[in-house]
Amino acid sequence: MDGHTVAVEPVTEETLLAGGYRKYHGEAIDVYYNKEICIHSGNCVRGNSAVFEVGRRPWIMPDIGEAPQVAQVIHTCPSGALKFITKEHS
Repeated sequence: MDGHTVAVEPVTEETLLAGGYRKYHGEAIDVYYNKEICIHSGNCVRGNSAVFEVGRRPWIMPDIGEAPQVAQVIHTCPSGALKFITKEHS
């Protein structure tokens, strides 16, 4: 699984939201999570417990981390429950 593609196609917000993902907005990166396909491997929490904290609401806060590091953690999600879309800044 890849954090920014679905079946090798780049993800879009529309396809993610239609697929049951919830959006967690950030300035440089938006993180999307689908609890229905999560297998609770814990890679996200172990990868960056400041961004991904299950005892907090919202449990994902993308702006706490740097976008490349958040993306790297999402790439370790074995189920594909986490996806991301980075934002272009001028």
